[in-house]
Formats: sequence, C-alpha cells, structure tokens
Amino acid sequence: MIETKLLLNTYFEKLYEYLDAAADTCRARTETLLQEEIEKRDFGTFNAQKITAYREACWAFVMERIETYNPIGIQYTFDQADTTEAFELELQLNWYDSKTEYENLVRAARKKASPSMSQQQMEQLARELIAEFGAYPNQSIIAGFETEPTLQKLPDYVVARAIEKIIHQQL
Repeated sequence: MIETKLLLNTYFEKLYEYLDAAADTCRARTETLLQEEIEKRDFGTFNAQKITAYREACWAFVMERIETYNPIGIQYTFDQADTTEAFELELQLNWYDSKTEYENLVRAARKKASPSMSQQQMEQLARELIAEFGAYPNQSIIAGFETEPTLQKLPDYVVARAIEKIIHQQL
C-alpha cells in the first residue's frame, strides 16, 4: 500500500512540475478556450466586464490547481484519514463527481506500484498514469460540462481542457 501512495504522490508531483513550468502557457490557453466556448455556446451576452471576470476566474482556478498538486499541498488534499468523508465533502463542494475517476487512478497505481521501484521508475510510472488518466479530476469535469454545459461549470471546464492539452504536450 505504501508503494501505491508513493506512486500517487509522484503522479501529483509530476503534474505540479508540468503545470508550474507552463503556468503562463496555461493562462493563455484558458483565455483562448474561454473565448471559443463563449462563441460556440449560447450563454447569452458577454460584455467586456463579464469576459474579464471569467478570465480571472479561470486564472484563479489554474493557480488553485497548481497549488493542489504542489508536493507540500498534496498531503492536505489527498491524504485524508477517512476517504469516504473526503469524497462526500467534495461532492458537496463541487458540481462534478470525481469519485470513480479517483478510484480508477488509485487502482491503476496499485497495479503499477512495486516495493522495488526506484525513483526513476516511479517517475516513469507516474508519466504513464498521466498519459492514461490525465490530471485528476479533469475527466470528471470535462464529462460533466459536456453532458450539461452551464456558465457555472465553464471556468472549471476551460481550465481542465487547458491543463490536459499542456500536460500531454509535455509527456
């Protein structure tokens, strides 16, 4: 079990490295995607002030996501003593349900992890997890938005798509 935890920590650390290095690129990508989504969907009128507010929300979400993956922040975000309670709280706070996505990520990490993993092997396995699963919880966010697109979900969706594009370019 400790090997799985170490591999998942490496997965989140790799995500942090990728996004921290590409923060400005991610910001530019979110602005482009936001504009595309506003034009593509019928969300009503967007004046300059409203567009600026959504851009700022996207940027705040990017920064929040980077800090979530920060090796220092990982322990507070993902090392919950009672996983059931943590996921219940997450479901209350978020509009998307990422429980299955997280369970699939953990299951895959459990299969890949071994007691004899070197740091280099863990990093390679973490890259494999990122290639297969992307950045948690993006799959849930993207699927939730595409099922029912709303303005409330737009910033999360734009950020999730931008992050996926960036991390896959870095693999």
